[in-house]
Amino acid sequence: MTDSLSDAKALDTKQTMAALGVLFASVCFGIVPYFSRNLTDQGLAAHSVAFYRYVITAVILLPAFLSQLKAWRELVWGLCAGAGMGLGWIGYVRAVETIPASTVGVLYMTYPVFTVVIAWAMFADPPSRRALLASGLIFLAAVIAGNPAAVPSQDLPALIFSLAAPLGFGFGICVLVHRLSRIPPLARIASVSLGSVLALSPLVATSTAAEILPADASTWIMILGIAVVSALVPQLIYTVSSPIIGASRTAVIGSVELPTMFLVGMFAFGETLTIAQLSACALVIIAIVLTRSRATRNVTTNIARNP
Repeated sequence: MTDSLSDAKALDTKQTMAALGVLFASVCFGIVPYFSRNLTDQGLAAHSVAFYRYVITAVILLPAFLSQLKAWRELVWGLCAGAGMGLGWIGYVRAVETIPASTVGVLYMTYPVFTVVIAWAMFADPPSRRALLASGLIFLAAVIAGNPAAVPSQDLPALIFSLAAPLGFGFGICVLVHRLSRIPPLARIASVSLGSVLALSPLVATSTAAEILPADASTWIMILGIAVVSALVPQLIYTVSSPIIGASRTAVIGSVELPTMFLVGMFAFGETLTIAQLSACALVIIAIVLTRSRATRNVTTNIARNP
């Protein structure tokens, strides 16, 4: 009896620590706009910011990638997913330069819609009714947050281009779920990060020195922040923690990412939240809570988040 109580207490402690891990990781993902906008304000090109975010993870986890060379088909899929995510993230960085972080954040959170569509079209994985309902709510949130009344007409092209980020992430989720389940989690992160670096390298190589080289020590600190604080560390914590607490709690706790983006916009950039943005945020969080289904379980137990 004592052993049973001890085991139950140990399990409860483990789940509590895992829940705190997912919470911490999601907050780290949510502060990405702070780093990206500050780096572009320092003159770095959007593709350089994206490159720096992925390159440290790719280098540190390269041994995990090399250890799985026999599974070359899976690694190729991971490289392709990383390329799509890295190139798509350029649109996110450019949008955050001029558009409120809260608005861009809502648009980024449309990635479950792209995930459902791509999984259905490319991998013959039909969505559940709950997934379709959640996708409809997220689409409505995107329309509310990105409507012409809320976003100036001159910023609409950048806002539309920012959809490349959730599109790339949605593709990455599908690949991780349907093609990379046979390799260890660290190798999955490594292949995706390396794919992003390889795809962005030609753009970096053809850029001017001012577009890719930090001008001072404070900019280097920002680069370390976006690479380590908002990428490497939370990815590893999320990968370890999410399977322990399961899809339902991971999805709900992970929804703190969007409010974090809102807070970054308010306190770091002096943005004022509108009723439309708050309504869109509420719809996205409701949709995330609803997606406690098979599709969500697969995603949250097989992917390290990489916005």
